[in-house]
Amino acid sequence: MKFVRYFFVGGTAAAFDFLIFALLTKGIHIDWFWSAVTSFVLATLLNYVLSIRYVFQSGARFSRKHHEVMLVFLVSLIGLAINQGVLWMCIDHAHIEPLLAKVIGTGVVFFWNYFARRHFVFKSVPGAT
Repeated sequence: MKFVRYFFVGGTAAAFDFLIFALLTKGIHIDWFWSAVTSFVLATLLNYVLSIRYVFQSGARFSRKHHEVMLVFLVSLIGLAINQGVLWMCIDHAHIEPLLAKVIGTGVVFFWNYFARRHFVFKSVPGAT
């Protein structure tokens, strides 16, 4: 059930990511690299807020919330690197349209984010309340 809830939360964050990316690249004509960084960071914030509200139990593994937030952003930083790598390969090497490349990158990172958050950041500790 968590995966289904995360799918909707991730879908909302992905749509937000894509909208900001499209606005920055197509509307304001900012380079795809910086547009992707900006949209990814903003979508990560939205994803975290929605995830702890609807999917994962905040504080399940760490008694102090700042540890949890730091791990979420570490996982997201790796996700950003994956996203930027996919975009670079798609846009600069395969000459795929940036918006389509963003869809591909988002799809790849969705699975990374779910599994890393589920099994590392929000993993329940046996015996914890």
